[in-house]
Amino acid sequence: MTATIVAVCRSRSHSFSKPNELTIRLVAGLGVEGDAHMGETVKHRHQVAKNPRAPNLRQVHLIHEELFAELAGAGFSVGPGDLGENVTTRGIDLLNLPRGTRLRLGADAVVEVTGLRNPCVQIDRFRAGLKEATLGRDATGAVVLRKTGVMAIVIAGGDARAGDAIAVELPPGERLPLEVV
Repeated sequence: MTATIVAVCRSRSHSFSKPNELTIRLVAGLGVEGDAHMGETVKHRHQVAKNPRAPNLRQVHLIHEELFAELAGAGFSVGPGDLGENVTTRGIDLLNLPRGTRLRLGADAVVEVTGLRNPCVQIDRFRAGLKEATLGRDATGAVVLRKTGVMAIVIAGGDARAGDAIAVELPPGERLPLEVV
């Protein structure tokens, strides 16, 4: 199966969900044009409160469409943009990519995966019980998997739209696992 973009989304406000768009423009070093999380420094409200000068490692949020089918099996109706992602993908195992993986979105845009998104209480405000459904736990109850996608920075700008192919370029050298950013 070829990896593809299913949907692209953005929101000028810090709303939880993001409306679907026909096209989004990714801007190198900044993020998605017209999105509240665009910028060189962190824009996530919780992280701004801790250190407003920290680099923005969350310029673009990507979620795999396959998660929506898994959640539907647990009784949750979730679609593209509902969980605040900018890019919904199909056919790529986002959660198991190593840190530093580059994804070419369409003809020109390139993003570099920086880490995992940590599901927060806002997910339960969107749908009660959804946060727990997006976590994988071991026998002791410890979180071993966060399923709500990955975060990335924009390396090369360009437009992205539903139907565009996604090409994967793994980083050279040691393959470091993703951590929460």
